[in-house]
Amino acid sequence: MHHLEEMQWFNQKLAERCAKVLERNNIKCHYVKDRDEARTKLLEMIPEGATIGVGGSLTLVQTGIFDELEKRGSHQIHNPYRKEGKQYHPPLETVLQEVAEVGKQALTADVFLTGINAITMDGKLVATDGFGNRVAALIWGPERVIVVSGVNKIVDNVDAALRRVKEVAAPINAQRLEKQHGYPPTPCGITGICVDCKDIRHCTYTVIVECQTWPQRIEVVLIGEDLGY
Repeated sequence: MHHLEEMQWFNQKLAERCAKVLERNNIKCHYVKDRDEARTKLLEMIPEGATIGVGGSLTLVQTGIFDELEKRGSHQIHNPYRKEGKQYHPPLETVLQEVAEVGKQALTADVFLTGINAITMDGKLVATDGFGNRVAALIWGPERVIVVSGVNKIVDNVDAALRRVKEVAAPINAQRLEKQHGYPPTPCGITGICVDCKDIRHCTYTVIVECQTWPQRIEVVLIGEDLGY
């Protein structure tokens, strides 16, 4: 057995265990082998003509789903990070304005696409956001929410999820956002270590989805690759 096949086997077994606990909490989970299968699955899940809201997510970008949705030509897509079929890297002032405007539109979308910071092995979704638009749509607003995640986001419990946000996701995203959008540097973006800063920060709002009240509203597409931060 080749190394890649071993990792695919391991990732699938991990994802299957995670899917079982998510579904106990009324959150349907679909496992796919890689980003190509994820893109195909997402296209199956998103009806033609549906309005789509987007929360910032490197994982979604890595699946290539936005190019495919734009090819359909039937969707109105509320995505403050993408214009004219290309990734969009405006300055901070523009980002703040467009997240405020487009984020409100995304709350009324038929389908909201988002990444996630962590999925726990007791079936919880943990999402942290700088502006709040992504976590707001996760818990209320859009008719359906599709959460896309790589297996690298699976952790033991909520404590591990929150550590992952502070120790991995926030510092790397701080670096990315400073380079792409000119965000003011945060301490974690300089040192790689969280110091619980109080000014400009990327971990302002945290939501923990422990179970789902509205059946089938939130679904997870779990990908057997390491994707996103």
